[in-house]
Amino acid sequence: MHEILTLQLGQRSNYLATHFWNTQESYFTYSGEEEPVVDHDVHFRPGIGADGAETFTPRTVIYDLKGGFGTLRKLNALYELDEDRAASAGAWNGAPIMRPQPTIEPSAYQLSLENGTTPPQLTKESIRYWSDFNRVYFHPKSIVQLNEYELGSTLMPFENWSVGEDLFNSLDKEHDLLDRDLRSFAEEADHMQGIQIMASVDDAWGGFAARYMERLRDEYGKTALWVFGLEGNAKQGPRSTQFLKLSNTARSIAEVSSQASLYIPLTIPSSLPSYTTLDPSSLWHASALLSTALETMTLPSRLHSRAGTRASLADTGAALNVNGTQNIARLQMSIGEDPVPNGESHDATRETGDSRLATHGGRLSEEDEEGGLAELDMDFFPVDAPAMNGRGRRADRRLHTFGRVESSRSDQETGGDNDGDDLDGRDRARRRAAGLPIMHKTSTPLAYPLPTSFPHIYNRTSAALSVRTSLSTDTRVAARIKSLQTTVGRAIGVEEREALSNALGEMAEGYEEGWSSGSDEDED
Repeated sequence: MHEILTLQLGQRSNYLATHFWNTQESYFTYSGEEEPVVDHDVHFRPGIGADGAETFTPRTVIYDLKGGFGTLRKLNALYELDEDRAASAGAWNGAPIMRPQPTIEPSAYQLSLENGTTPPQLTKESIRYWSDFNRVYFHPKSIVQLNEYELGSTLMPFENWSVGEDLFNSLDKEHDLLDRDLRSFAEEADHMQGIQIMASVDDAWGGFAARYMERLRDEYGKTALWVFGLEGNAKQGPRSTQFLKLSNTARSIAEVSSQASLYIPLTIPSSLPSYTTLDPSSLWHASALLSTALETMTLPSRLHSRAGTRASLADTGAALNVNGTQNIARLQMSIGEDPVPNGESHDATRETGDSRLATHGGRLSEEDEEGGLAELDMDFFPVDAPAMNGRGRRADRRLHTFGRVESSRSDQETGGDNDGDDLDGRDRARRRAAGLPIMHKTSTPLAYPLPTSFPHIYNRTSAALSVRTSLSTDTRVAARIKSLQTTVGRAIGVEEREALSNALGEMAEGYEEGWSSGSDEDED
């Protein structure tokens, strides 16, 4: 069935994953007449609930700190049994010691879902936790609360990379986390195609993810491991906080990406097209934008094989990693049929109601003049080097792409517009020798759904969206890594600095080898 397991590490990743699961839930059809495009078995597992009825729950493990789950309970309407409650009390035979915790009232949206009534419209103010807009039931084994740290604590903040690393090491030593939390999901898969990991990487979850990835790679050596690394705005806050975030990110990229099949950094762009109305300070808003891109880009991995456009995580990763050293990819997205130029955009720190749409194409990369690659409206790749901001045009002109995979979707049949999949070894070698990118394109007749849990961040009136996304490996990755390498020299202790700086330097070289931006390019 080509199953994909999901690991969700931390509050920000759980906001992102909640949108992802809500989207998957919206694909279910119950009439029996319509043949689904999406193979639900890829991300959902069958089971038996407390009343003996069949259940279908996500193949995921959700980690969060104490207080991070909101009103979400480990036991729910599908699995709540009296004996489960008794078992949770433990083996203590004495009188119970009552320590009441503050009660978190369920949101009006959750109550409406439970009662089968029309849900109220959600707002930024009504979302307190990611569970407030969750639409799916999870298996009890999916819920893993880490009680050692509390969400939002100022006394013991979960911010430093080494704190997350130490927490994983201590928990893994005591419990063997893979055996306790993940193995049962992996063993019930018939033919697992990969594991997707969502984690914030600029805080302590980066250290937790790095050690988890080590264990995963040891246990599942040939399995595709895709990591979506979430980064906040590194330019916000005092200088010490900025350096902490960047040093955390540098460590994560060096250690997490070295174990990943594909590593995709994600952040909210500093400017957005005018058809978006987004508050980047709202995790509900920000994660909805990221989820639109992530879910569309990975859509081919969960299609029914009869749809003709299925592409496994391993296949997509191989198409991007052209030279064998390029596993960090840049994610872009446009909403609608035609890309809007970045000039027609607004500052992401402001909300706007401007619904004007541009009608001409996007920014050009170097290959565009030779019939090539348009930049899409939104680029989720983090940029923290001043040179990149100050000379953005020049950097774009020198951009060289090694591999690019596009995934487009709409509610219209495209007549098999899937290019690049028929490239044989000689074609790939010929394009590599000529300095041309390896291209793969898929198009799916399934528009992006907008369930009631999704915020109104797009100035569109339709109930579903046409979306175009791309993943690319290109020279901008090297520029970003070199920027982090500079940060390492100023923000990390001497004992770690040299090894980390060298590791980042070697990674950057992987996006320069075999290509030069000079006049001798054709001689490479």
